[in-house]
Amino acid sequence: MPDRDAAVEAAVERELRLLDSGVRVSPELTGALLHPEFHEFGASGRRWGRASIIAALAEEADTGAGPIVVSEMQGAELAPGLVHLTFDTERNGRRAHRSSLWRLSPSGWLLYFHQATPFAE
Repeated sequence: MPDRDAAVEAAVERELRLLDSGVRVSPELTGALLHPEFHEFGASGRRWGRASIIAALAEEADTGAGPIVVSEMQGAELAPGLVHLTFDTERNGRRAHRSSLWRLSPSGWLLYFHQATPFAE
């Protein structure tokens, strides 16, 4: 297995790709980053599955949403092939604490689980 730093860096690189608006609006690019069993508890409180989040992100371009600003990104390899990332985001004045689990698969690191919790300063 790759060493801890390489695993965390790979997950961080993929997380940042997933937060890029050009990737988010492409079902193919987004899907390539999501595990087949992906699920999420969103900042809205909604539960998302793989297909529903891919569809929602593809529609983001129509909403005029601004860029996502990321801060406080940290990661740890919990076990071989499993990385946990935590970070904060801000977009159009809305802030969220975020937590992601990335799993190593034959096709590379895939996002398995994500949770967002809104917060105010």
